[in-house]
Amino acid sequence: METAFFWIFSTIAVLSAINILFATRPTRALLSLLLTMLCLAVLYTLLHAYFVAIVHIIVYAGAVMVLFLFIIMLGGLGATTLPIQKRFSPLHLFLATVTGLTLMVAVIRIFSKANYPPLQDAMGTVERVGKNLFSNYIVPFELITVLILLGIFAAISLTRKPKDAE
Repeated sequence: METAFFWIFSTIAVLSAINILFATRPTRALLSLLLTMLCLAVLYTLLHAYFVAIVHIIVYAGAVMVLFLFIIMLGGLGATTLPIQKRFSPLHLFLATVTGLTLMVAVIRIFSKANYPPLQDAMGTVERVGKNLFSNYIVPFELITVLILLGIFAAISLTRKPKDAE
């Protein structure tokens, strides 16, 4: 059953990732990206990496997608149709195709020759990660929250209109 779920969700993830490139509107590309992220979260769940799956949904499918949506809507690109010829030059498409095929051949060669041991049980449970984060890494954790807070203040100050412009 897990194999069937793997093939179903990996196929959906690959097709929606390809649709990101060929979607004519940025909002549709964003929805395809969201579907790709959700399928990846399902694949993490099939690997019994529940913590990574939940963090993936919260961080990428939640926060990053909302940020991208704000950028698309604030830029006024939500309803515009962009033909593929304007988005990608033929040279860039050719280079991306050659690079992708070369990488795919290299990965297939590497994995076909490798002899990997079977997977071991996961050592990092959510409880262990939490205890480690809030005991050994509390100072870096708090410094990151201060850094994020400073980033929010900087974004607000950059987008704020001057008082004389009002």
